[in-house]
Amino acid sequence: MKIGITGAEGLLGFHLRARLQALGGHEVRLANRATFSSEASLDAFVSGLDALAHFAGMNRGDEDEVEAVNSALAEALVAAMVRTRSAPTVVFSNSTHVDRDTGYGRGKRRAAEVLGAWATDCGANFTDLVLPHVFGEFGKPFANSVVSTFCWLLANGETPEIHVDGHLELVHAQVVAERCLSAIQACESGRVRMAGEPIQVSGLLERLTALQAQYGAQIMPALSDSLTLRLFNTLRSYLFPKHYPVTLQLHTDNRGSLFEAVKTHQGGQTFLSTTRPGITRGNHYHLRKVERFLVVSGDAEICLRKLFSDEVVRFRVSGEAPCYIDMPTFHTHSITNVGNTEVVTLFWANEIFDPADSDTYAEAVEA
Repeated sequence: MKIGITGAEGLLGFHLRARLQALGGHEVRLANRATFSSEASLDAFVSGLDALAHFAGMNRGDEDEVEAVNSALAEALVAAMVRTRSAPTVVFSNSTHVDRDTGYGRGKRRAAEVLGAWATDCGANFTDLVLPHVFGEFGKPFANSVVSTFCWLLANGETPEIHVDGHLELVHAQVVAERCLSAIQACESGRVRMAGEPIQVSGLLERLTALQAQYGAQIMPALSDSLTLRLFNTLRSYLFPKHYPVTLQLHTDNRGSLFEAVKTHQGGQTFLSTTRPGITRGNHYHLRKVERFLVVSGDAEICLRKLFSDEVVRFRVSGEAPCYIDMPTFHTHSITNVGNTEVVTLFWANEIFDPADSDTYAEAVEA
């Protein structure tokens, strides 16, 4: 299936790309601001698409400009699809603000009307996906979400402040990505209002502060529910890479040495591996799983690369100075024995391995 994504460099765009990357088997086309700069580039983008996820938009700024931009983007897409006689299934990321008399609400409302009218005229499927407060890894602080703002501040040692203690309804970007794909696969039409998890702003900050405090004390928090896990992974996305590696305290006496590898309020799974000189393990990524690497013997290099990025982050680690690195979600990672002796590595994951739902997707860190 040929799937196009507008707003490909934004929060939802990244997460849908990551979901499609994990699934495989699709041709993914990306549209950014440059794509909308000319009819030719926009026509090339929409031509022949089977499905289109329209995430591009503007949510902050001058009221009139916000309204105009959101309307204009939809109108430009429709014009391109008419010119190229393309009729993909379209999913539009609308907002619960759609019924408000604000520039953002009016712009989103107009965009949905434009896309809906086009779909009716040409017999295409159109899902008007109304979203509550979306958050997730790599959201822009002070722009995308209060979750991103709080996480960024906590990760950088600052103290978040609450200006209005309002009510939130949170939905993770991966949940939205999954819902978009189900709408595409089912050829849905009509307005769909996604439900999120309700929380007070003060309750959100209290939960994030507790997660940061426990993790900073080298204690893995209890990740027993999906919202806590997703908030924790979002927080961790702002800690990488400066937080790692985390050095462990060695307790040594005449019997030998001891260190605490994992302290956690939950179970999960711990396992050991041996790696021969010159051998690399890993080269995969996770969408939800928390995973710890801790070399207890030998010399190794741990490499990580964020999906769709060329930058590789490298950590040289040794069993002589025990330290751990927790793998952030959406980063493919590997460990290579760079020494002359066998490497022994302790791994911990927050969930027991399930072959039917392993949350493990192969991708090389380096080509």
